[in-house]
Amino acid sequence: MKLNQLLGALALISASFACSDNGEEKPLGKYNNGILIMNEGNFGTNDGEVYHLNPNTEELLPNIFETENLRPFAGLLEDMVFEADRLYLVANTGKVEIVNPADFKSSGAVSAELDQPRSLAVNGSKLFISDYGPYDASYATPDSYVAVVNGLDGGVVSKKIEVSNKPEDLFSYGNYILVAGSEENKIEIIDATQETVTKTLQLEASPRQFYAEDGILWVYAVGADEVIFYTVNLSSLTLGNTYSVPVANATSRIAFDGDDEMYILTSSGWPNYNDAVVSIDIEGNTATATELMTGSGFYGIGFDDNLNQVYVANSNGFQGNGTVTVLSETGSVIRSFEVGRGPSGFLVY
Repeated sequence: MKLNQLLGALALISASFACSDNGEEKPLGKYNNGILIMNEGNFGTNDGEVYHLNPNTEELLPNIFETENLRPFAGLLEDMVFEADRLYLVANTGKVEIVNPADFKSSGAVSAELDQPRSLAVNGSKLFISDYGPYDASYATPDSYVAVVNGLDGGVVSKKIEVSNKPEDLFSYGNYILVAGSEENKIEIIDATQETVTKTLQLEASPRQFYAEDGILWVYAVGADEVIFYTVNLSSLTLGNTYSVPVANATSRIAFDGDDEMYILTSSGWPNYNDAVVSIDIEGNTATATELMTGSGFYGIGFDDNLNQVYVANSNGFQGNGTVTVLSETGSVIRSFEVGRGPSGFLVY
């Protein structure tokens, strides 16, 4: 999930009223206050969906896309991106659905010319969508790209910008789109006007997520036995500081608490799936890791910075529905509840 998504938690709106363009206060909608839970869905049945949670009352509303649009989402959810007053639901089965975050009514889509979209960013009046491209005969993805759509409410793909294999997260800044090239350890920088790659930053690990905080752009990257956090100087589009933390088997899942602390998932993989929730604290030039929880089946993570709670999603091996466990910042279990199939990410309003 994107850390503009995500694949972490963002505080988008904290009040119970919003201001209209004419200055009048109007109540927020049914869904744009609380926590959205992204359920990826099961491969083959493509039953991805979104749940809405009110963390104060613990009321959980299931399948809100289908409820509000009278049709199933019909895809595998990869990312949820809130930008330009719209919520973009990215499905790696080849489409992007665009909904009004207040009532979850569909306002458009991108459903043609995409292969395996991963995430999305907005720049001006354009959408930029990272896409693995099609698999070749050996299941490699040599034709990865970033798709361009002219119009914030979807439409047709006007161009495919060739990038390195397996692009993941995107970040929009000024006239540029930064691309996390996960397979070739690159950050590629696209000029949004020219729609071409104009600069490449080479990394020592696989970049997965961007996160902007207090004028600093963080890059979360994964190595074989460590995780590395890079900073990017946005004024010059150059690398800044580097923080390496010896954590083995890190996954791409991460949540930021907005105060230089990150929560990641690790997994030993098949056949044992020894998983853990790890807290990483960066202070000055030092980064330290603390294991908060162990188990198996951990599939997504988020952070509610309104209540200072960690949300851990468990796929339960895709044998039926998944569960979510809420932790304190120190790892104490607060509660657990059932959600949809393959829960993998959270968006906190």
